[in-house]
Order: sequence, then C-alpha cells, then structure tokens
Amino acid sequence: MLYVLAAIGALTVAILLWRAFGPERLGVATRPTIAPDDDPEFLRRLGEQTRRRDDDET
Repeated sequence: MLYVLAAIGALTVAILLWRAFGPERLGVATRPTIAPDDDPEFLRRLGEQTRRRDDDET
C-alpha cells in the first residue's frame, strides 16, 4: 500500500512539474502550421505552373 501511495505522489509531482516547466512555459516557439490552400507562396507557385501549362498547350 505504501508503494502505491508513493507512486501516486511521484506521479502527481511529475505532472505538476511538467505543467510548471513544460514546453509552453519555457518559451519554445511553435510555428502554426499553414495549410497549402492558405499559403500565399504555394498559391503563387501553383498559379505560375497553371499558366505555364496553359501556355504550353496552346
């Protein structure tokens, strides 16, 4: 029984430390993921490829 309580206590301390000093708290910069249809550079390249393909067909 004592080992179970020690394990629960250790787990609680670990969770509290993670919440206090986890990646969000340490200033780790996370870039939001941009979907291809929202990325202006992707859309520009796609438009250029489409225009080139249309020019090649005519």
